[in-house]
Amino acid sequence: MTDSRRRVLLGRIVGAFGVRGEVKLDSFTEPKAAIFRYQPWTLRDAQGRERALDGARGRDTPKGVVAKMPEVSDRDAAEALRGTEVWVARSALPPPKPGEYYWIDLEGLRVVNTEGVEFGRVSHLFSTGVNDVVVVQGDRERMIPFAMPDYVVSIDFDSQLIVVDWDPEF
Repeated sequence: MTDSRRRVLLGRIVGAFGVRGEVKLDSFTEPKAAIFRYQPWTLRDAQGRERALDGARGRDTPKGVVAKMPEVSDRDAAEALRGTEVWVARSALPPPKPGEYYWIDLEGLRVVNTEGVEFGRVSHLFSTGVNDVVVVQGDRERMIPFAMPDYVVSIDFDSQLIVVDWDPEF
């Protein structure tokens, strides 16, 4: 997928907040209220239907992030959005800091170990709470802890390559 079409999941609507059409958001940004910096949003409901939304504003409260969205004016309309995902174009995000990576930028990169054994390509990443894990699809699926420099030795976006210190039999 081209950079202009790649999107990043930044949050999820978890319910209504009050009676004036505000929604409570589970924001995946840090800080949580930074989700409002990255717009327009693409809202995707549980059935996979999508719509663009621009102009959401909100605030961080002791009960979580609260958003006010155009055209959502009452509690029923807000509650109907429960479970809706908030996506933004990858291009809307700032460049990562040195040594940091957006997971979406790693997806699709080739993975080889330090001996040159080809493992396949990055399918996706997930967090275990202790560390992140790179899932590589090739001759078989491998799950490699995303720990630099212990297991992930280098990442080269120009050559679309990740080098890992990982036993090919593991």
